[in-house]
Amino acid sequence: MTEKAVSRWFDILNVVFLSIFALLCILPFFHVFAMSTATVKDQMSGDFILWPRTWDFTSYIYIFDTGIFFQLFRNSVIVTVLGTALNMLLTTFTAFALSRHNFSGRRWIMLMIIFTMMFGGGLIPTYLVVKATGLINSLWAMMIPSAVSAFNVIIIREFFRSIDEGIIESAKIDGCSDWGVFWRIMMPLSTASLATFTLFYAVGNWNQYFSAVIYINKPTLWPLQVLLRQVVTVGQFDMFNLNDSDRPLPPAVSIQMATVILTALPIVALYPFLQKYFVKGVTLGAVKG
Repeated sequence: MTEKAVSRWFDILNVVFLSIFALLCILPFFHVFAMSTATVKDQMSGDFILWPRTWDFTSYIYIFDTGIFFQLFRNSVIVTVLGTALNMLLTTFTAFALSRHNFSGRRWIMLMIIFTMMFGGGLIPTYLVVKATGLINSLWAMMIPSAVSAFNVIIIREFFRSIDEGIIESAKIDGCSDWGVFWRIMMPLSTASLATFTLFYAVGNWNQYFSAVIYINKPTLWPLQVLLRQVVTVGQFDMFNLNDSDRPLPPAVSIQMATVILTALPIVALYPFLQKYFVKGVTLGAVKG
């Protein structure tokens, strides 16, 4: 068999394997969606996986009508947008400063940053700090304590160090300040890397619920992930006012599955727009050791 034929068969097998793998990843989501739209009869029969006999969107209508979903959705959007912006600003500022050779004390600061990756104060000291700063029952409690990731700072710092120093020196000769170097040189050249870590931060902010459970006691300030936890894991359906006798009650399973779909859909829709930056953005930061 010629080398060209071997390469062709490899490409075919690779496409088939990846297609099957992608299908296996998508099928569970479609099954959850099918369960959220199935009638009680179809759910009890259990003889369908992906296509119920009758499509019923009562659970979605019910969730939207109760109003609690949009209230918590707003909280999640605020935490995701503001939290991600704060994450990226602090991370890139720190990484840029530590990547400059003329910054004295950068080695000691890097050691302190690495130290935080190996040792932590624990939940109780962190809670006391959050309480002392007045962040209890505030959306900022889900953003400020986790504003900077030490791992991301190190990766982005290495990416900044991999940029040719001659470009920076040329910019300074032309009269560009450090601030101008950061915004006009570093940021445009780091689009792939920064887009990747923006997505990582956004997913982390959207999916966090533990901080909300610990620091926020008001259900109206919870993010969507806490609603998902209360409905799916705890079985707390009273958040949707299921005891209201004036409206029909959808099946409990349908409400659980619909909550899963509505909670995951916004962040999943973000992936296709930034997918092309994944591999390039993560690997570029590891050019230098």
